[in-house]
Amino acid sequence: QSALFNFQSALMVLLLLICTSAYCHQLFPAYMDRKKDSAVWGIFWKCARIGERLSPYISVCCIIFAVCCLI
Repeated sequence: QSALFNFQSALMVLLLLICTSAYCHQLFPAYMDRKKDSAVWGIFWKCARIGERLSPYISVCCIIFAVCCLI
């Protein structure tokens, strides 16, 4: 089944996108800040902002998803 039609998979894809974008922004901050006005890179920049600002909640969500995958 596609991740678009499965709610849990869609949440996992969104969570991984946020985590990956925050990590890439930490590695290449100048590049992502330069490209924040473009259509595609703007989405990654916004996901990086969400990951930086809400990092305790994002980490709790990662732990919850890890436990759900193991069970």
